[in-house]
Amino acid sequence: MRASGPKAAARLAWTGRTLAALASLFLAGAAAQAAGQSDGSFPERPVKLIVPFPPGGGTDILARPLAQRLSEYWSQPVVIENRGGAGGNVGAAATAKSAPDGYTLLFTPVITLAANQSLYKSAGYDAVRDFAAVTMLVSTPNILAVPSAMPVKTVQEFLDYARAKPGQLNFSSSGNGTPPHLAMEILKRMTDVKITHVPYKGTGPAVTDLIAGRVQAMMLNAPVALPYLESGQLRGLATTSAKRPSSVRDLPTLDESGLKGYEADTWYGLFVPAGTPQAVVAKLNADVARALNSPDIKKLYAGQGAEVVGDSPESAAARVRADVIKWRDVIDDIGLKMD
Repeated sequence: MRASGPKAAARLAWTGRTLAALASLFLAGAAAQAAGQSDGSFPERPVKLIVPFPPGGGTDILARPLAQRLSEYWSQPVVIENRGGAGGNVGAAATAKSAPDGYTLLFTPVITLAANQSLYKSAGYDAVRDFAAVTMLVSTPNILAVPSAMPVKTVQEFLDYARAKPGQLNFSSSGNGTPPHLAMEILKRMTDVKITHVPYKGTGPAVTDLIAGRVQAMMLNAPVALPYLESGQLRGLATTSAKRPSSVRDLPTLDESGLKGYEADTWYGLFVPAGTPQAVVAKLNADVARALNSPDIKKLYAGQGAEVVGDSPESAAARVRADVIKWRDVIDDIGLKMD
């Protein structure tokens, strides 16, 4: 028999209030746990920063100062793990499959995430679905560089030289489908020059053969290119920027050199696996912004031809979505496939 009357009603009311209070406490605890050290204790152990290219390349050069500064902020090691292969796919896929707890970060050119969706039959991840964007870090131009002994000093002279030797010139890159490779493919498409791609396993050996004249051209990311331009080992002909960057104002852009509308800067972003708690993403964003805007880091990046961005997670995610579309259209137009 069901109890009834004022006493029963009071008991039910009390039970309801108690259950509601317990539910509230449970939900609050769950939210705090999901926030992942929203009190500022994150990180409580070493953090892994995956660079999906070999050591010595532009991505690696830019990642190291940030890793060092975050280590100082957090009093925890930020360990760079170079996981090159398949145009950045190996490192990106490894990040996507990592635990979504903020302890595995990906420092990568955005083009790697965006373009590989169309370049590869199966990249091993989805650039939009499998990552949470933390921030766009920096933007750097690529520089069309040639050996200093090569008898060309302008883009037009280079194009004339290549047309006079159809199929005889080679250009190097740090690998199939990498930003330098794609940047040169766009140039080839726009100028109809016949120059053969020679992919290397990383930037280091590609530059070594460029300096030696074994290959005749390369699109080099500014952080890598500038020391060789300053030493006279390589000659820069033009940048891929929409406008002249402050680090190389003496070089014209490819647009200024006759390739109207050419623009292929390299944007670098910081990403974590999808599902990482928003509070952790917010803390990463704030700490990275603090590092990017510190005077010494800004000066260091500027010296490497990189301009600090440091935007919001939402803005960074929008950039990825836009670049997936942009590079899909470029790759379809070029007819380039890596599989």
